[in-house]
Amino acid sequence: MYKEIYLVDDEELINTIHALMFRKMGLEDKVRSFTNPELALDHLRFRENPEEHILLFLDINMPEMTGFEFLEFMSLEELPTTIDVVIISSSIHPGDHKKVTTYPKYVRGHLDKPLTIGDIQRFLGNGSTIQNLEPSHV
Repeated sequence: MYKEIYLVDDEELINTIHALMFRKMGLEDKVRSFTNPELALDHLRFRENPEEHILLFLDINMPEMTGFEFLEFMSLEELPTTIDVVIISSSIHPGDHKKVTTYPKYVRGHLDKPLTIGDIQRFLGNGSTIQNLEPSHV
């Protein structure tokens, strides 16, 4: 089971919409929402217990730091593989979809915005840690 679910998107409205879906699923107490990816990274770096599983929904196109830069920091700093990342994006650029596959240590899939409850359930699986799923749009 995931200890926390991170929503990392520079648009507060998108995070709010996604958080409402988690509320409908009874998971609102696990959700942490970030509009600043650097702040989200800091939370990941300094977690009390790095062995606890985190599910992180990450936007690609953000002004302060792109989702790819975020993933690069995760890799360079060797953050634990207990962090499962799902890329969420409205990008239709084929290069973005291909680049997602260069971070297999963390990325478990790619979804289009906005998320649906079905999307979320797919990555939550049966309530335990994420299943090894192929990225859906890569």
